[in-house]
Amino acid sequence: MMLLDFRSDTVTRPSPAMRRAMAEAEVGDDVYREDPTVNRLEALAAEMLGFERAVYMPSGTMTNQVAVLVHTRRGQEVILTEGAHVYEYEPGAMASLAGVSPRFVSAPYGAPDPQEVRRAIHDSPHQAPTGLIALENTHNSAGGTVVPLKTQRAVQEVARAAGLPVHLDGARIFNAAVALGAGVHEVAAGFDTVSVCLSKGLGAPVGSLLLGPAGLEGEMRRYRKMLGGGMRQAGVLAAAGLIALTEGPKTLARDHARARELAAGLARLGLEVDLKSVQTNMVFARMEDAPGFAARLREAGVLINALGPGRVRFVTHRDLPAGAVDTALERVARVLG
Repeated sequence: MMLLDFRSDTVTRPSPAMRRAMAEAEVGDDVYREDPTVNRLEALAAEMLGFERAVYMPSGTMTNQVAVLVHTRRGQEVILTEGAHVYEYEPGAMASLAGVSPRFVSAPYGAPDPQEVRRAIHDSPHQAPTGLIALENTHNSAGGTVVPLKTQRAVQEVARAAGLPVHLDGARIFNAAVALGAGVHEVAAGFDTVSVCLSKGLGAPVGSLLLGPAGLEGEMRRYRKMLGGGMRQAGVLAAAGLIALTEGPKTLARDHARARELAAGLARLGLEVDLKSVQTNMVFARMEDAPGFAARLREAGVLINALGPGRVRFVTHRDLPAGAVDTALERVARVLG
């Protein structure tokens, strides 16, 4: 029985082309800025997304937390959307590393009301001052939903009026661009910093990039080193990242179509699926015993994640074989009895 892995788009394996590129990569010491492959990756990312600089780091958690560190000072607040990855899945790093706390705003389908963001800004001796506003596109916890460009622009205007920086957790920014029918540089426009993950959907085995202005590059690299992200001959990894940036986006539309097909099938089987939230490559379903369902489905040959007691997540990605959705639906039907 073939095991079908729908847990995440991070489970993909590097392609043969990536493996060849990794084996043949020209390398140097990246901490000294002497790795030519890393330098090419950073230059390409900056050009694609419309930024002056990009810094290669081991993970999306590191890129997000370095962004928080460069933009804030201890005791401040960061305005976040409910369920933001930078808070929910980066284990207390904001508090531990930067000494800042979150201020949440509601975000139906990942998109906050810009006026609610404005009202959440604090500048008073009686409250923690706001230091940063952060958005997430696509928004993982909301279902892989896409934040409209109009909403992003409005939040950026609120931030500029208050003199605040804005960071985008763009781990899956290429998914957002495909779903919006926009260029990735359009999705990244107007932010002070943007993080991009190369191993979520794009197929690289490891690595993320933090993009920003030239004036912040020194701090970004200093905090990367402080957090253990100086990887030396990292060109062996960056070589796969170059292919991820250039080739990875080409399969995302197929991933999105598969997710819609899967969501419709799960709904026909009686699972509670909010079809409006299925905008990219994720499908969430609600049920009473999510861990039990995930365990039974594993026995049937389908891997998914249970997110707490009442919700499961399926994620489509480039490594799923042809017919994976139909096979998965057949196995779900058997599990449901």
